[in-house]
Amino acid sequence: MADRARILVLGGDGIGPEVTAAGVEVLKRVAPRAGLALDLEEDLLGGCSWDAHGTFCRDAVVAKARAADAILVGAVGGPKWDSLDVPGTPSDKDGLIRLRKELDTFACLRPARSYPALAARTPFRDVAGVDLLVLRELCGGVYFGAPRGIRALSGGGHEGFDNYLYASGEIARVARVGLEIARRRGRGMVSLDKANVMESGVLWRRVVSEVGAAEYPDVPLRHLYADNALYQLVRDPRSFDVMLGDNLLGDLFSDLVAAFAGSLGMLPSASLHRLEAPGRPSRPGIFEPVHGTAPDIAGRGIANPLGAILSVAMLFEYGLGLPAPARAIEAAVDATLADGVLTPDLGGSADTASVTRAVLGHLG
Repeated sequence: MADRARILVLGGDGIGPEVTAAGVEVLKRVAPRAGLALDLEEDLLGGCSWDAHGTFCRDAVVAKARAADAILVGAVGGPKWDSLDVPGTPSDKDGLIRLRKELDTFACLRPARSYPALAARTPFRDVAGVDLLVLRELCGGVYFGAPRGIRALSGGGHEGFDNYLYASGEIARVARVGLEIARRRGRGMVSLDKANVMESGVLWRRVVSEVGAAEYPDVPLRHLYADNALYQLVRDPRSFDVMLGDNLLGDLFSDLVAAFAGSLGMLPSASLHRLEAPGRPSRPGIFEPVHGTAPDIAGRGIANPLGAILSVAMLFEYGLGLPAPARAIEAAVDATLADGVLTPDLGGSADTASVTRAVLGHLG
């Protein structure tokens, strides 16, 4: 009898449902070959949930996510909901942020690599061989720190304030994930901070150094101020492998590295509560493309599904502990790109369905 995998599918808003549907097709094609029977359940997250239920993430969705083996998410949000005056914390204002916080998926893996077929789509002269991973701390930092708000000044006007807050335990646990991944990849890790001007950066650098020295002395570790790292990354991307950043810096750097891949639509991600040994499932996990909802092209059938499809590869590798299906999906994506089956963001004219069919064809 095949093992069963319970997958919660949250398509979200804009192009989210379109690319998630492509990911589900690939999931259904590959799962039986991996000896898996799928239990798929769909629900709402983001703006569509607000429209239906008056909240961006229902308690019932959180409960379903806790019970699932993996959660596949599209993208959430858009101009329709940006102007809503919703009181409370970021978790109250963004369903995906709430889901990440509730599941404590603090370690967000965002790989990016260059593709020969897309080299002309990058702004760089030479990106051959670029293969790196940004690890973003996802449940702490300035996105969650309190107090925060906007208040009136006695002399007129207003001031906005946020708390860039990290505890040593939050830093240590994500540092361990980064150093473990760096050990597996074999090239070392760069930790990003602003320790020259921020006390949270001083603590970040101190704790990462302590974890590295005590638990991963075999892993090369460098520290770079984030502004210098941006320059060095653009100048020589092949000198980087694993890059560890806090919630804000990891967010920024993981968008930048999309330029090496040719499009933000190429980037997948895995947000994990823990990192298990290779071949063992790391639950719970949220798997989603890095791109946004792109409301300008929603419903036109031209969204790039490859970020979502590659997120399914990460779902197999990390969420279900099955690296072989992940490699097969990645190879099918490579072959599709080599065939020139490209959506408009990649300089082609293929639609979402055509790219998905091409990937499925290469999967056999």
